[in-house]
Amino acid sequence: MSFSYDTKTELCRLPTGKNCCAVAECYGLLLFCNTFSAREIRLVTGNEALGRRIEELFGKAYSLSFDMLPERSKTGRQAYMINYSEKLERVFDTYGYSASNLLAHHVNLGVLEEECCRRSFIRGAFLMGGAITDPAKSYHLEMVTDHYNVSREIYTLLLDMGLSPKTTARGGNYVIYFKQSSSIEDYLALIGAPLAAMELMSTKIEKDLRNAVNRKVNCDTANVTKTIDAAAAHILAITKIQSSDIFDALPEKLRQTARLRLENPELSIKELAEASTPPVTKSCLNHRLRKLVEIAQSS
Repeated sequence: MSFSYDTKTELCRLPTGKNCCAVAECYGLLLFCNTFSAREIRLVTGNEALGRRIEELFGKAYSLSFDMLPERSKTGRQAYMINYSEKLERVFDTYGYSASNLLAHHVNLGVLEEECCRRSFIRGAFLMGGAITDPAKSYHLEMVTDHYNVSREIYTLLLDMGLSPKTTARGGNYVIYFKQSSSIEDYLALIGAPLAAMELMSTKIEKDLRNAVNRKVNCDTANVTKTIDAAAAHILAITKIQSSDIFDALPEKLRQTARLRLENPELSIKELAEASTPPVTKSCLNHRLRKLVEIAQSS
């Protein structure tokens, strides 16, 4: 199963809570479901745990059942539907709507006065309209609705709750999303998915550590390559000087540096400087080696 599926399954293990919270969570489900109109309510999911939670929540919030037992499609998804006008009216009345003259959905904040109800509401929104990518690949959590007013009002609600969402439009739908791992962790913890939040955090730490190690290895590899290239240039110059019979005419310090480089081709400039007798600075040794290269080029 996917990380998104597992996160929703974790959320579905939470108790439905007080009646007001069940009403609020159902509100989130409805505003992000497939159909929420005066003619029909249709909620479709392929998550069995979410299907059971939907039935439990609707029974608690409205004291009603769905019109028929959902049948699993070939794709493994189930549709929970209400068509009877009396049941639809009861649902609409709960949120202060009139099914007969509803033009566009809005979020009735009067249903979400308590903090626990707000958390339940955005949990329902995520359960029905949300998705989250595997944190091992990328950081992205989103909720998609086809109601423009709902998207703007939930965006404001999330800001008021201390979160930092972003919004966009996609294919005629409206998307509320988070891209930063810390924001996603805060969101998951708020709606009651601490295990998913901890897994995301653990994955981020592991990725950051792996990236740090890779950077260190790449840096070390670059330094080793640089050391090898420099040593090869020095040895080539020293060998050329030796073959031209001017080696013995060099100052003692240059001859010492030349012999030291030939005997230690794997050492860096810093290590060669420390191995000199007496030890010299890196700058001093580098100057001597550059001098040897210049002599070789002019000989």
